[in-house]
Amino acid sequence: MKRKILPIAGITSVIVLIAVQTFIIGQIWQQKNELFLLNSRQLSQQAVAFYDTEYRISGFEKALDLLDDYSSGISLKDAKLYKKEDNKQLTNTAVLKEVYKLLSENQELSSLLTKYFRSHGADGNINSFIEISSFDLLDFNMSYNLYNRAELKETPPDKGKILVSRFKLESNYYRISFDYYIDITDKREILFREMSISLILSTISTLIVLIIFLMAYRYLLEEKRLSDLKTDFINNMTHELKTPLSTITVASKTLELEQILSDRDKIISMARMIGKQSLNLNHLINLILEISIWERTEFEAEIKQMEVGPMLQEIVDSFRAGYREDAEITSNINLDGVTIKADVTYFTTMINNLLSNAVKFSPENCKIQINAITDGSNILISITDNGIGISKSDQKHIFEKFYRVSHGDIHKTKGLGLGLYYVSRIAGAHKGSIELSSQPGKGSTFTVKIPIEQN
Repeated sequence: MKRKILPIAGITSVIVLIAVQTFIIGQIWQQKNELFLLNSRQLSQQAVAFYDTEYRISGFEKALDLLDDYSSGISLKDAKLYKKEDNKQLTNTAVLKEVYKLLSENQELSSLLTKYFRSHGADGNINSFIEISSFDLLDFNMSYNLYNRAELKETPPDKGKILVSRFKLESNYYRISFDYYIDITDKREILFREMSISLILSTISTLIVLIIFLMAYRYLLEEKRLSDLKTDFINNMTHELKTPLSTITVASKTLELEQILSDRDKIISMARMIGKQSLNLNHLINLILEISIWERTEFEAEIKQMEVGPMLQEIVDSFRAGYREDAEITSNINLDGVTIKADVTYFTTMINNLLSNAVKFSPENCKIQINAITDGSNILISITDNGIGISKSDQKHIFEKFYRVSHGDIHKTKGLGLGLYYVSRIAGAHKGSIELSSQPGKGSTFTVKIPIEQN
């Protein structure tokens, strides 16, 4: 239960951290955005006041002159035709479009603001917007309101726009009120640049926490896997040790019976049984002790130069003679004159373990093929069976200590999960390696590679 709670708590903590970091970054962004808009508004208003005070210009002089000429050509009588009586508003008429076009295309305030901003060290490209509030046509005797925004449904201004000033101007043939807005087109880039340090530090801290969590979670999974392997090993070892111990116990109790004491042949049979099981028990204990010694010290082998072909053939022949009668074992050994440096005992154990595994995990019509060749600098010994095979996920751990495949029929076979670990250590002690190629249901091929002794 504890193992399940820890990952959930860790994931929750990481999610909360990311959420908090996102919230903080969002708040900082909002504050900087508001401060940026405030500074831009103050600077733009200062610029308008500066040009009005120092140069007596608004930046709309040319546009207003053109607008006066345009307005003089529209009579009030014609203007009434533009007014829609049903809702008393002018929408998208040619007159209003022309007024807006004259103001937008001929105003010079945007260039003046850009110049003022740069002189005060402010970045950003300025884009301007004009919103007309009202527009009246004037005659010598009367005026006529052609457009009034108050009559329309109010629309809230875009938060990204900065209101610079409200203009109310009048000439001979018109009266106009409009708002002048600006927008800093590269505002996002500026804010990102200002927040770059905060963003980088936040991202780095989040990544560090995430990496630490993933490493801790990985170690937790590894600890769980090792714990499961340890439990499985203890269970298997108990089972393996219990069999010979039980046999010895039963045999010793049998020897105490009166009818057995008078039968010399049965006493000898029981004694042989006890001896055989004692050897099995001693073999298991020695194997565990050897593995324990390997963990504390370097693997020590009595390396000698030997011709590998005849030795390998002898190992195969001996195994064929002493194993299952239904096992069809064939060999193709092409290692004439090839020598390697090897420990005969450990080398024999390595090949026997691979052959033993091939037989144990194969069906009744067991077929095993041993091939041995050279690639110029190494000998390659391949042992192929038609057994149940090994999945991809298990292949990653198959050479680890105590590891046993825990699904399918393979679990029905006795063992401590030390055989292939033993084989990999022996191959490594001979400066070689072992590889596995397998598919579930299609058998397995173990290939041992050992360097050739160069003359």
